[in-house]
Amino acid sequence: MLFDDTYLTIQKPTEAIFRDKGSRFLCFGYPVTTEGQAKQIIAKLKTDHPKANHHCWAMRLSPDRSIFRVNDDGEPAGTAGRPILNVLLSKNLTNILVVVVRYFGGTLLGVPGLINAYKSVTELAINEAVIVEQTVKDVYIIKFSYLRINEVMKIIKDNELLMLNHHLDNDCVVTIAIRKTEVNRVIKKMESVSGLVIGFDYTV
Repeated sequence: MLFDDTYLTIQKPTEAIFRDKGSRFLCFGYPVTTEGQAKQIIAKLKTDHPKANHHCWAMRLSPDRSIFRVNDDGEPAGTAGRPILNVLLSKNLTNILVVVVRYFGGTLLGVPGLINAYKSVTELAINEAVIVEQTVKDVYIIKFSYLRINEVMKIIKDNELLMLNHHLDNDCVVTIAIRKTEVNRVIKKMESVSGLVIGFDYTV
């Protein structure tokens, strides 16, 4: 399968609320790129809503959409995290975390009611969000002598590469992001610079 080097995510956090039989479902969606980020957000929401009965969530990570996690947080299995995730799947979104905070209203909703509530509030939040297309990039660290700086900077400029970090001294270290489909071509050019060392770091 040809690698698709773009993916869809949300531009910034989004919120929505859904009510059913006295229960309130508060939905919060966030663009994230790591599980660590997601865990911090979930912890903060638990601190912000200590009296809520449940903090259920689903996340999808990585540009190839291969990583996902769900958590029902005490709701009947499959009634919360999975319906949230199913909305993310249907919208083809990744690098996203959705947390639904539930305040119980005293009346049981039953399995179909819960599934509907978690699905509906997630759809409301996603419909409020700005969905953006991102390009998958590989991040590389390049090391070279200061004598080669003009050659390296010309390649970076000519190929419109994103420079994420740089330390320019006698020994230079530059971190660049290269669009996935352009990697082989750009690396070939970099390798033509005498004494340059290039190493893969991570994918964004």
